Amino acid sequence: MPRTSHRGSGSGGSSGSPLALNQFGWVPFIFAGLFLIVILRLLYLQAIDAPRLAAKAHANHTNVITISSKRGTIYDRNGNVLATSEECQTIYVNPKEVADVESTSKILAQDLGGKQDDYKTVLSKNTTFAYIQRKVDMSVAKQLKDDLKKAKQTGIYYLADTKRVYPYGALAGQILGVVGTDGNGLTGLELYYDKILSGTDGQMTMEVGADGTPIAGGASQITEAKNGQDIVLSLDADIQQVAENKITEAVQTYGAESGMVMVTDPKSGEILAACSTPLLNITDPASYTNDQLAFKMVSSSYEPGSMFKVLTMAIAIDNDILTPDSVLTVPAGVKVGDDIVKDDDGRDYTMDMSLTEILRRSSNTGAILVGRADGADKFAEGVEKFGIGSKTGIDFPGEVAGLVTKRSEYTGTTLGAMSFGQGTAMPMIQIVRAIGVVANKGVLTTPHFLISKAGEKVDWSGNNKQVISEDTAQKMTKMMQVVVDEGTGAAGKVDGYAVAGKTGTGEQAGENGYKENVYLSSLIGFANAQDPSVMVYVGLNGTSYLASSSAAPVFSSIMSEALSDMGVQPVS
Repeated sequence: MPRTSHRGSGSGGSSGSPLALNQFGWVPFIFAGLFLIVILRLLYLQAIDAPRLAAKAHANHTNVITISSKRGTIYDRNGNVLATSEECQTIYVNPKEVADVESTSKILAQDLGGKQDDYKTVLSKNTTFAYIQRKVDMSVAKQLKDDLKKAKQTGIYYLADTKRVYPYGALAGQILGVVGTDGNGLTGLELYYDKILSGTDGQMTMEVGADGTPIAGGASQITEAKNGQDIVLSLDADIQQVAENKITEAVQTYGAESGMVMVTDPKSGEILAACSTPLLNITDPASYTNDQLAFKMVSSSYEPGSMFKVLTMAIAIDNDILTPDSVLTVPAGVKVGDDIVKDDDGRDYTMDMSLTEILRRSSNTGAILVGRADGADKFAEGVEKFGIGSKTGIDFPGEVAGLVTKRSEYTGTTLGAMSFGQGTAMPMIQIVRAIGVVANKGVLTTPHFLISKAGEKVDWSGNNKQVISEDTAQKMTKMMQVVVDEGTGAAGKVDGYAVAGKTGTGEQAGENGYKENVYLSSLIGFANAQDPSVMVYVGLNGTSYLASSSAAPVFSSIMSEALSDMGVQPVS
């Protein structure tokens, strides 16, 4: 048979095949490309993206806990400490380090109070960090440490902290204000002066586990906190205590919805005492209500009633329109819009009265005639000069401007109603500032609490301005003395002192007009009249009693204490 020849199938026989090259020749290029990509990626991560990755890695392995700065101390004008911060401890746990939940929880409940089962829940959490209790007294924290150590229990740790304490208890709590658990002021002067008092918080950077929770007892880095600055207030703790006691008692005695008091030095605008009911027990956070937190002297508006007659007459006298001895023929009733306004004393006949007599009797009809003598333009201009309808600038949060009609919006009833204190509403701090003009020889001041900060005296005189002449102020003062000596403010007398004042029984508007027999009964006055060091405002809101028989006796008791405390000598 003929020999048949076959080509071999080895690699040597296929190396020249175009098909084989197309199938396998690109493989080395693929590997080379992948290798190049890996090299470039490594270069990018190491040379370019390394800082970001390092920061991210650090962030994922640390946690920052704020260390509260120690808030500045708040003093009254005599150096008494009203609020201060003391060192305490915040207690936390790493549940994974707690060897005996039963024993540890029993000790926690024993030393910190509360239920053992609640502590068991915290100690059994699936985490490495949980708060046990914040702002614990140092003595309590020490006792806990000792007891846990004696029982050989682990996993409980401590962080330095501070908390607010009040040596005078609840005194002036509404004015001082509330501090939150984070150490920031939330209300009152703690809020208003928070930047001064709070200082700068520090921080503790702690290691965290893979799940991002702090590892209690792990490595840490601490940046110390910078403490806040101290401040001194114009408040007098003794006068404040009397004011709070007397107004609380008066609200009950006269069936009022609420009461307000402010005691000031009218020459400087310094506030010696201030409060509104219900009072705030600052030592018991669980009892706080919005009504207690609100300081109504600045946050609520009321119709002032007859106190406004002082301004009406001062405008007339200062503009040389009338004098204290000018006599007006005052009818029993005067029509204002659709209403006939009469006097509270029930007078049903026409009577000739001087301006002094109109003020002494607190005649509504007489005040309307004085207001009409002023004229709408002069009246509106004078009201504005006295600061009515504008914020006073008091250093306290929440001040409102009130509801005072502008001259451009006057109607046929505005002048007549406002002349005797109706048809307008404002916070009583505006009345305190306005009557203070009369007490301070015609100069308007800014009511304020702050005297000094960080040891430096604060100057509040920059906004002082002459509103009426000194002569007008002296004439009004003498007229207001007659009101207390012989008129509606007689129950506000203080034996041995010359008191100038004015009552106000302001009807309060409701949804369907004025409420019947519901008043803001007030008395504001100052002593000694010709050179006053103390001015007192007392207001009882929602009472059925006239000011002459309710606010006046309360005024007398508070004024008497304030004069004595401030060392003011009697004139006789």
